[in-house]
Amino acid sequence: MESYKRWVRRNRDYVHSFDSLANGLTWLLPERFSHSEIGPEAVTAILGVITSVNQHIIDTAPSPTQLNGAHPETNSFPYSLCISALKDIETLVEVAAQHFYGEERKWDFMAATETMKFLVRLAMFRNSGYKMILQGGVVPNVDEHSEVSTSQSRSGNVGKFGSYNGPDSVRNGFRQTRMNSEGRALSALSQFGEHARMVSDPVWLQRMQYQRAIIQANEKSAEKPTLSSILSEKGIRGALFVFGELIFLARPVLYVLLVRKYGIRSWKPWIVSLGLDLVGAGILSPASLCTWGSREQNLSSSKLECDELKRRKLLWALYVMRDPFFTTYTRQRLESAEKATEPVPIFGTITAKLIELIVGAQTRYTYMSGS
Repeated sequence: MESYKRWVRRNRDYVHSFDSLANGLTWLLPERFSHSEIGPEAVTAILGVITSVNQHIIDTAPSPTQLNGAHPETNSFPYSLCISALKDIETLVEVAAQHFYGEERKWDFMAATETMKFLVRLAMFRNSGYKMILQGGVVPNVDEHSEVSTSQSRSGNVGKFGSYNGPDSVRNGFRQTRMNSEGRALSALSQFGEHARMVSDPVWLQRMQYQRAIIQANEKSAEKPTLSSILSEKGIRGALFVFGELIFLARPVLYVLLVRKYGIRSWKPWIVSLGLDLVGAGILSPASLCTWGSREQNLSSSKLECDELKRRKLLWALYVMRDPFFTTYTRQRLESAEKATEPVPIFGTITAKLIELIVGAQTRYTYMSGS
């Protein structure tokens, strides 16, 4: 396994190209959206899991600054990989459940799958110190300032752990004071002190002190806030942030349970799901949170988290592809567009094929779930 990891990390560009090509070709498999065809979805799921594993290997590759210590993600549970694997196999589960148990019973399996993803994301949310879940948990929410502080400690504290900064520092100091005898005396004393410190502090001791300082800095940054500390420090804003994130995590489970109870043609699951998204976005919106308190206390000041909020709002477009809205409104518009472009050579054929793919994808919950 270690040899495979090394190969993937050395050939990451080739691996990315192959994974993209393989996943793209799966859309050309015959009977892609047939209810009785499980083979193409099995191939897609296997390729998806392989792609997720390769990406996890690349993401967890130790950087040059981490060669002397463990990567922070390697010793923890691979939540991102687990969620990616669940997202890759959920379509296969849906197709197999529909084939063997029927349209109504398949929602039992969808509820089980969404519950598993919810539990993994909830554990990831707690383990990360109650940070916002990025892209459904596929991307870990890593502190943007950790690597910067580490690089600063490496570049800015060299004089602290190994105070001799090379001959340039002595030469510059000599240039500034060479016009008087006092300057020459101070330069000599400075040079003598540097050499004396180098003798008293050998290289191995300087490296030890440097590594110890790095470990202490990592331990300090590894301290994650608890729910009680967030509520005590952030107050109502912290409670609203946690509540809004829990709404976003629980929405897919609630939607599937409502579909399981009322049916896919009912408007109740659609309206409740949209309402939860609107409420969660209203709580987590940067505009509503940035107006409270100072910038240092802003819960959504991270660029990654602001981008995540924008991504979640873009996912609202999937509601036009979910029943009963799709059957009532969207499908009619697509059929009208297909009839209008049918007489046009080439363009009409491409449009018909595109609409066929859209209608076929709409029949799968996992393609339109946005979870």
